[in-house]
Amino acid sequence: MTSDAGPLSLGDIRRGVECLLFVSPTPLTAREMALALEVDEALVERASRELVSRDPSQSGLMVREVAGGFQMATRPEYAVAVARFVGKRAQKLSRAALECLAIIAYNQPCTLPEVDAIRGVDSSGVVKSLLDKGLIRELGRKDAPGRPVLYGTTEEFLVYFGLKSLDDLPDQAVLEQMVSERAQAVLEGTEDASVEDARRMVEQVFPPDEQDPENGAQAGAGESLHPL
Repeated sequence: MTSDAGPLSLGDIRRGVECLLFVSPTPLTAREMALALEVDEALVERASRELVSRDPSQSGLMVREVAGGFQMATRPEYAVAVARFVGKRAQKLSRAALECLAIIAYNQPCTLPEVDAIRGVDSSGVVKSLLDKGLIRELGRKDAPGRPVLYGTTEEFLVYFGLKSLDDLPDQAVLEQMVSERAQAVLEGTEDASVEDARRMVEQVFPPDEQDPENGAQAGAGESLHPL
């Protein structure tokens, strides 16, 4: 792809990246955007990272790196206004769902009996709910009596928690503390937690990068941030 004046400049590529991210409902990789723009992937990667680190005072929109790609979203400080305009009712996640999700994330691939053994209760209904929400998926079957289904997390899980990859998960002991102590403190006296409550807990475990304070902002499944 070239402009009337010749090959695209980095500024042209940056604006092209913005256009692609604006129309995409899911994160895009640098390779996908490079193919669409017909430019070198390294230039797209550079342009995308410049958008990620852009001065937040310049726009109410932001580009964040998530799930191995890049995504455009509204900034979290405008979440209330955006949610009010969109009128989207917050999705609900039970404490049991948060526990199951944590167990699967740190022990994948794992089976339902293994989740049940850790939690001490039947988790079949909760696991089905997580499947329906697209946060986990079936990975196959374990070579064991009954050949139980193996479960693992999805790309949507990464998007939901604002993670680049599973390598960004914190130490398991930290997560266990979040589930056993912080979840109890936040959710005491209630049966369900909203996505916003869940994120608030997770943000205590996933502190924003000091060089990129917006990188820890969450998006997708709830109301903190709206992907575009």
